[in-house]
Amino acid sequence: MFVLAADTSLPLLSVALAVDATLIGAVALEGKGSRNEKLLPAIDWLLTESNVDRKSIDLFAVTRGPGSFTGVRIGLATIQGLALALGKPVIAMSTHEAALGDDDGAVAIVDDAGRGEYYVSVFDNRRETVAPHLATALDDLPRVARVADILQQRNVAAGCARRAMEIVRAGEQDRYADATPIYVRLAEAEVKLQQKRNG
Repeated sequence: MFVLAADTSLPLLSVALAVDATLIGAVALEGKGSRNEKLLPAIDWLLTESNVDRKSIDLFAVTRGPGSFTGVRIGLATIQGLALALGKPVIAMSTHEAALGDDDGAVAIVDDAGRGEYYVSVFDNRRETVAPHLATALDDLPRVARVADILQQRNVAAGCARRAMEIVRAGEQDRYADATPIYVRLAEAEVKLQQKRNG
């Protein structure tokens, strides 16, 4: 089974291609700028370098946040578009689940959300026990794994691809069919619009 996965919600945009349990290739690029101009070329480059035709992909996987609002939308739209064009399924998961990797036991995935806040998810034996939410303090959490450190250690899209294959093997695709973005909080523009309406 060929799996193509992408994460565009984090500062490093990443794409990965795997077949069964083997990672064929992965690429990571600075993604803060024009993700929409980088994602498709990164996918094309990876497929060309791996000598894999798009039509050979059996499953697409993508992260749905939390993270960059624009990045989340670009990743979801691009991967869903490719999957729709090829008539293939999509597995969508939280960015934190993709970043978790093979980390067993109780662990909190923490990412800087700006404004003195953090995006936090909690997992136990790689199962989400607390969904992504905003926190201002990191007290009372199990062992903490910071997304900034994870980005330096591994490719998040590769984690997304591996997790997608585990989900398929476990027959849990229906639980991961929801491709609604996980924003956790309103975008700055939406906050201002609400303030304007209320003020």
